[in-house]
Amino acid sequence: MSQAQHFDDAGDLARIIAERAGGRITLALPLGLGKANTVANAIYAYVANDPSLKLNIFTALTLERPRVSGLEARFIDPVLDRLFKGYPELAYARALRSGKLPKNVQVSEFFFLAGRWLGVPVAQQNYISANYTHAYRYVLDRGVNVIAQLVAKRVVNGETRYSLACNTDLTLDLLKAREQGKANFALIAEVNSELPFMPGDGDLPESAFDFVYENPETDFPLFAPPKQPVPLTAYAIGLHTATLVEDGGTLQIGIGAEGDAAAHGLVLRHKENAAFREMIAALSPDRKSDFDTFATGLYGASEMLVDSFLDLIDAGVVKREVHGTLIHGGFFLGPKNFYQRLREMDDASRAKIQMKAISFVNQLYGDEEKKRAARAKARFINNGMMATLLGAVVSDGLDNGGVVSGVGGQYNFVAQAFALEDARSVICVNSTRGSGGNVSSNIRWSYGHTTIPRHLRDIVVTEYGVADLRGKSDEDVIAAMLSVADSRFQSALLREAKSHGKLPKHYEIPAQHRNNTPKRLAKALAPFHARGLLPDFPFGTDFDETERRLIPALQTLKQKQASPLSLVPALVRGLIAPTNTAREECIERMGLSDANSFKDKLYRALLRGTLRN
Repeated sequence: MSQAQHFDDAGDLARIIAERAGGRITLALPLGLGKANTVANAIYAYVANDPSLKLNIFTALTLERPRVSGLEARFIDPVLDRLFKGYPELAYARALRSGKLPKNVQVSEFFFLAGRWLGVPVAQQNYISANYTHAYRYVLDRGVNVIAQLVAKRVVNGETRYSLACNTDLTLDLLKAREQGKANFALIAEVNSELPFMPGDGDLPESAFDFVYENPETDFPLFAPPKQPVPLTAYAIGLHTATLVEDGGTLQIGIGAEGDAAAHGLVLRHKENAAFREMIAALSPDRKSDFDTFATGLYGASEMLVDSFLDLIDAGVVKREVHGTLIHGGFFLGPKNFYQRLREMDDASRAKIQMKAISFVNQLYGDEEKKRAARAKARFINNGMMATLLGAVVSDGLDNGGVVSGVGGQYNFVAQAFALEDARSVICVNSTRGSGGNVSSNIRWSYGHTTIPRHLRDIVVTEYGVADLRGKSDEDVIAAMLSVADSRFQSALLREAKSHGKLPKHYEIPAQHRNNTPKRLAKALAPFHARGLLPDFPFGTDFDETERRLIPALQTLKQKQASPLSLVPALVRGLIAPTNTAREECIERMGLSDANSFKDKLYRALLRGTLRN
């Protein structure tokens, strides 16, 4: 293959691409971070200005700056300005959201940023439901002729190399298909100086690319969402989950507060073992508490390389090497500090983190014997939105057809858990949702949509404990699920199960599981939070000290908005609160020091009163 053509003008590159594609561009953009935003925007603009052209974009996890309003906007907008300054929004996403996508452009995604595309009909209509490992087939079926990817660049012994870095996931599989003559597409590299250069299969020569776009003026900062605080409910889920991981095993872990909590739970189990046992005893007095530290350690095989994996390495939890590798991942996305840590690692340490094709990480096919040997005692830890009493899990969508996120790799890992002899799938589900007086159970009798069917039920973890469902009868599964449901909903769920003849009429929930309440949970974990063992941000944060003080106050106000009368005490406290430096710093940070309108003065008083409390 000849050397790539180089461009420093994205518009010129877009014109060449359109000519090469014969006016019909099928553009594949990597999931999440790896999108070549500048190039994608230039191609979109070129096609949008010429109705004779056609553009079909196939992608997943389009990243957008969050948009909020009211008091929340006063808090988060300055943070987002700080983190996303210079990050170019994807033009197709802006047009799609505003209903202004040109008729000659179509966008199809197989995984959404959670909840962001509910209520956008065109996005919902063009969603493609797919397992992660099947997505590349659908790209090929649509006749992909352009792939545009963000890459890292370095020169080694005079040779320029490009790394697929954050997204080896589908691109490596697509390149393999091109080598086999199953596809014919142009591969575009957009160079980004902040992207860590990851070694391994995604470390490619210039000849692997058809076009390279590089321009320091459009070298944008990476999308880096701030870490969210980990609430005590997530910690309870994470601590329970950490008890299920065996030394010498394999770990896959997902993004979010529950994933962070599970990772921190593993760190505590290894480095603060006595305290870890105390926490488990406080949460579940009937469970054993002889959970050992990690002598052999864990090996990571995770579609997403979450930032907490680096902390697990530092803590000595992830230390079991497989062919010189500690972690095999398919893509990554995280806070700014995560990218910086990867960039600044020495070569030997970074070489132990290998980014691979998603077909390698998410399934056993291909070198199956070696994969089976490596993935000993695997624990695949993922999140669900809801679960039924019969053990089905709802993770990606609603019963009205609305897609919240996508199947992604969850089904892949559940299938692996059953295919491997000593593996388990662990689905973490918060027992309830809502706030204030509007709370509903996430444990349902049934639901009109499922992601993981009941015949693949395995382990479900809520803040109230572990429900081991694999191989159990329906009666035993229902009993286990009732034991981890919130007690405010247990009676109704119990009646429902009995009414359908799935539980004996005489069955009662054991007494030790009839006090599953937020109050009991808070009482169990509050002492450990006070001791600093369960920090709000176990793996660091982009929020400054004042912002960290504001977060719990704003969360409290948001929860109470469902019941306006519950805000009255905070309002009174705020109106009579004496001057306090720390509180006034928070008020100033929110831009409310010189409030003029009635609404802003109300916000100020409510915030002052909540901070005082």
